[in-house]
Amino acid sequence: MTFHRSCAAAAAVAASCLLALPAWAQQLIASAASPNDVIQVEVQVDGMGKLAYGVKRQGRDIIAPSRLGFNLANAHKLDGGFSLRRQGVSEHDSTWEQPWGERRFVRNHYRELRVDLEQKNRAGRQLAVVFRIYDDGVGFRYEFPAQPQLKQAEIIDELTEFTVAQPATAWWIPVGELPGLEEEIRKAPLKEIGIANTPLTVRLDDGTHIAFHEAALVDYATMWLRKVDGQKLRAMLAPSPSGPAVVRKGAFTTPWRTLQIASNAAGLYMSDLVLNLNEPNKLGDVSWVKPSKFVGVWWQMHLQSGTWNAGPKHAATTANTKKYIDFAAQHGFRGVLVEGWNKGWESDWGHGGADFSFTQSYPDFDLPGLAAYAKSKGVRLIGHHETGANIVAYEKQMDAAYRLYAKLGVDSIKSGYVHEAGSALFTGRDGKPRYGHYDSQEGVNHFLKAVTEAAKYKLSIDTHEPVKDTGLRRTYPNWLTREGARGVEYNAWGNPPNSVDHEAKLVFTRMLSGPMDYTPGVLSLVGADGKTFNSTQAKQLANFVVIYSPIQMAADLPENYAKYPAAFKFIKDVPTDWADTRVINGEVGEYATIARKDRTGEDWYVGAVTDGEARTLPLPLDFLDKGKRYTAEIYRDGDAADYRSERRFDLVTETRTVTAADTLQLRLAPGGGQAIRLTPQP
Repeated sequence: MTFHRSCAAAAAVAASCLLALPAWAQQLIASAASPNDVIQVEVQVDGMGKLAYGVKRQGRDIIAPSRLGFNLANAHKLDGGFSLRRQGVSEHDSTWEQPWGERRFVRNHYRELRVDLEQKNRAGRQLAVVFRIYDDGVGFRYEFPAQPQLKQAEIIDELTEFTVAQPATAWWIPVGELPGLEEEIRKAPLKEIGIANTPLTVRLDDGTHIAFHEAALVDYATMWLRKVDGQKLRAMLAPSPSGPAVVRKGAFTTPWRTLQIASNAAGLYMSDLVLNLNEPNKLGDVSWVKPSKFVGVWWQMHLQSGTWNAGPKHAATTANTKKYIDFAAQHGFRGVLVEGWNKGWESDWGHGGADFSFTQSYPDFDLPGLAAYAKSKGVRLIGHHETGANIVAYEKQMDAAYRLYAKLGVDSIKSGYVHEAGSALFTGRDGKPRYGHYDSQEGVNHFLKAVTEAAKYKLSIDTHEPVKDTGLRRTYPNWLTREGARGVEYNAWGNPPNSVDHEAKLVFTRMLSGPMDYTPGVLSLVGADGKTFNSTQAKQLANFVVIYSPIQMAADLPENYAKYPAAFKFIKDVPTDWADTRVINGEVGEYATIARKDRTGEDWYVGAVTDGEARTLPLPLDFLDKGKRYTAEIYRDGDAADYRSERRFDLVTETRTVTAADTLQLRLAPGGGQAIRLTPQP
C-alpha cells in the first residue's frame, strides 16, 4: 500500500489526494446492533472526515455506506473535517399504552448508538448523530447543540443518503406534482424512480422489504427522496418560499430518518418503529378523543346530485342534515359530517379560499339547531373546514371557529387544503404572505398548530390534503387521521378511478405512515356519470378492516344501505379501535389479509383484499383463544363474482363454527375481498 508522497506538500493538496483513497481508507468509528442482533449499524469517517453509515441485516448489507451531513446557507457546510468526540451505546425496553390505535400496547425495544462529532477545522462546530436500532429497522436523526459557532442553522439541503445494497423494486409516488399526495402509486425498478415521497417501499432481490420514511416531523421541512445514481437515494427537503428549506435557532433535532426492515411485506405493517420514535402524549387526559364511525352529507356532491355551494341543489340544508342525523341514530353511528355548510363555496375556493367563513353558515343551514338536534339523538355533528390551502386566512379565523364548535358540542373536525402543488398560502418568515409547498417547514408548522390549538378546545382533527403522517398521533392523540392518498372519491370522478390493486398497494406503502380516512363502504359501486368501481361489494366491506382509521366514514347514501341490508350489517358491526392487529399475509400491490381484535370486546374481525387476480388465501385462526369456539360471520365474493361485470354485487353471507385450530380458505374474486366477524360462543 503506497501513498502519494507529493500530497504531503500542502494541506489543500493532501485533501484533494485523499479524495482518491481506496475503500480501505474508511475508518469505522462506531457500531451497534439491535437487541437480538438482527440489524447492525456502522458509522465511518474517511480521510477527509466525511461521515457515512451502513446497515446490515443478519450480517448482509442492506444499506451500503451512505453519506451524512448538511449544506448550509449561512455557514460552511457540515460535511468533512469531522472527528469523533465520543460514542456510546445504551439499551431501552418499555411498553406504552395507546389511547386508541391498531393495538393497545406497544413495545419500544431498541439499542441507541450516539455519535458525537466535532469539526475542528471549523472552530470546533459540533454535531451528533443518534441511531435507534430495532430488530425491525433503524431510525436516526441529527442533533444540533447550542453553540456560538452556529447560533442559527440555515439548511439548504440534507446530504443524507440511502444506498440500497441489492437490486430492488420500488413502490412510490412522485412529489411536487399537482395532486400532492394523491398521485397513483407507481411500481418500477428502484434505479428508475425520480423524486419520491415517503413511505417509499422497496423489495430487494432476496425478498427483504424496506420502507423509507421519517418520524416526528416538527418544525422542519418534509423529506423527499431523490434518486441520484443507480440505487443511491438522497434526502431532498421540501423547498421554502422564504429562503433556505429549514431555519432553526439554538439547539434542535431533526426528524428521524426511518428504515422499517422485514423479511416480507407483512412484517413492514407489523412494525411500530415510526410510532415509537415519536415523543409520548403531551396532551394529558385524552378521554375526550372518541374513535367512531360516521355518515355524511358528502357522497351526493361527488355524485353531482348535490352541491357544496348554496342554490337549488345545495346539500347542506337543515332538512337534509336532519335525515342523516336520524339515519345515524337509527343505525348506531356516532357522527354526521356535513360539508358545504359555511359561506364561501360559491367563490373560486380551489384557487384561493379567501372568501370562506368558518363561523357563518348559509341561511338554509341551522348550525346551532342541528347540533342540538343531533345531541338529542345521541349523535354529534362533525365539523368541516375547507381552507382552499389559504392558511393565512384560515389562521385568522381558527380560534373563533374552534371556539364556536366547542360551544355547540362539535368535538371533531375534518379540515381540507385543496390546492395545486406549490400554491398553498401561508405567512413567510418575513411576515409576508408567501405561496409555496404545503410540506415546507412553514406548512408543517401550520398543520401542527391546527392540531395543538384544537386540543385546547378538546377538538379532534381529521386532515385532508395533509402533510404526510409521521407518527405524531402518539404525541398529539387528537390528530385522529388524515387523507394523504387517493381516496374513494376518485372512484366517483377520477380519471382514471382507483386501480384494482390500489388497496393492496396502500397497505404496504401509505398505510405504513399511519391511519387514513379512506371513506370506504360504497355498496352501490358506482360514481358520477355511471363510473363503476374496480371492486366487488365484498371488498368494500373488507376495506373497513384493511385500511385502518380510528374514525371511519360509511360513505354511501342511506338509500343504498337500505338496498343492501346484509352487507350494511357488517359496516354497522365493525369497530374502529383495536386491541391487537395481525397481518396474516400480503404482497405489495397483490393482496393483503389483516385480523384485528376489538378493543372493547372479544370479537376479531378479518379483512382480505386482492388485485385483479382471483386468489385463494389461507387464514390460520391461531390468533383466536385456544379452547374457545367462535361463530364466524362470513361476507365473501360469490363463486362468479368479478369486479368487471354486474357480478361485482355477488355477495354471499354465511356462518360457521370455528376454533383456533382451524384454517379457513379465503376465496377472493378478481378485484374482490372478504370480511369476517369472529365472535366467541357462550
